[in-house]
Amino acid sequence: MPYFLDGNNLIGHARGASRPSDEDRRSLVAEVADRLRQTRATAVLFFDGPGVKRSSLGSLSVRECGAGGADEAILHEIGRSSAPREITLVTADRELARRARDSGAKTFSPADFWSRFGASAAPASRDQAGRVDVEEWTKYFDDEKNRDR
Repeated sequence: MPYFLDGNNLIGHARGASRPSDEDRRSLVAEVADRLRQTRATAVLFFDGPGVKRSSLGSLSVRECGAGGADEAILHEIGRSSAPREITLVTADRELARRARDSGAKTFSPADFWSRFGASAAPASRDQAGRVDVEEWTKYFDDEKNRDR
């Protein structure tokens, strides 16, 4: 069962920031990837973004959705799925959640998602080594030849 994560919404919900920084995004990617490593779950993390980019970190795929925005990209992916009932959208955006349910997906609140996937294996305050790892991933997946298409 794939999880679709409304990235900007998760950051905004956790930090009260309407426009997440690059560091906020990197932290969320690292946190979700770390928690997924402990399970067999897969997730796609959608971000509003300036351009369209896709990368994959094992069981976590990251998509920057460009001008169309993450909400529309999420709904598009649910709509084109042959099994929308197997998708669970994680968002605190009530309108997006309603539209996803109308398309056949399930929804979780951010609190439900975080409690389901427990605590991160890494300490809450990331050490320098943790940051270097994320930077290496970012560099790797910024290279066109390493991206999923």
